[in-house]
Amino acid sequence: MDLAVATEAFVDHLERVRRLSPATVKAYRSDLRDLQMSAGGVDLEDVDLEVLRDWLWRATQRGDARSTLARRAAAARSFFGWAHERELVSHDPSLRLIAPKKGRTLPTVASREAMAGLLDAHRAAAEMGDPIALRDHAILELLYGSGIRVSELCGLEVDDLDLDRGTARVLGKGAKERVVPYGVPARDALEAYLRRGRPVLVARARTFTPAVMLGSRGAAIGPRAVYELVARVLAPVVGAETIGPHALRHTAATHLLDGGADLRAVQEILGHASLGTTQIYTHVSAERLTATYRLAHPRA
Repeated sequence: MDLAVATEAFVDHLERVRRLSPATVKAYRSDLRDLQMSAGGVDLEDVDLEVLRDWLWRATQRGDARSTLARRAAAARSFFGWAHERELVSHDPSLRLIAPKKGRTLPTVASREAMAGLLDAHRAAAEMGDPIALRDHAILELLYGSGIRVSELCGLEVDDLDLDRGTARVLGKGAKERVVPYGVPARDALEAYLRRGRPVLVARARTFTPAVMLGSRGAAIGPRAVYELVARVLAPVVGAETIGPHALRHTAATHLLDGGADLRAVQEILGHASLGTTQIYTHVSAERLTATYRLAHPRA
């Protein structure tokens, strides 16, 4: 079978059967198309371990990060494992493929004081009644208050919110639904936006949308707009040039653990499939504790 044809069949399997997120499917497709270019149009059966090793070596020569190499090796193993199960290849050439382990970097986290100041400033701006200011305040409070992903925020519909209980029903990775809590500040910001801001934006729309968060023309807001908002307001606070909505998710998780929350409870709130993914935030808390000790203790 042609390698390109097999790749598209595998990508279709990821979308329809495994129901992976669009971002993950896009990454797998990109990695496997890069393999096609490196392999020079060979058939699927002709791809052996040396072809795969040469592919990763070329990526190393280009200066690709270790995380990229690890992801590409994982994509190849998943692809050829799938092909072997379906007897498209007689053997799996990726079984002995080894890529450098990706380095674990601690996520960027804002301090409690920085977050309080940032959110207080946006609450004051929202009190002026501008619909975009009301929306931006609600976005920031909800992202920080619940730890949801930006895709989950953009996918929220009005009926997904339970303002009385302070919960939101979100659709996470793998189309898995979960209910996440948020605090009183987020609830108040949402109520103000839904009462005074969203109706103004709805009136500007050409077609109705049930989405909670709307753009200036009344359509459902997209991830890029949320990214730009968070980057604009959070980058000066944490001192990083490149920052996005995930930083608020990191911050929420770290502050939960700092406050004594159970690790498994944080896992449920964030929607992590593996507890190991959540454990990165225990390292963040330990780093912060160490930094505080070194600043404060006379014998540090």
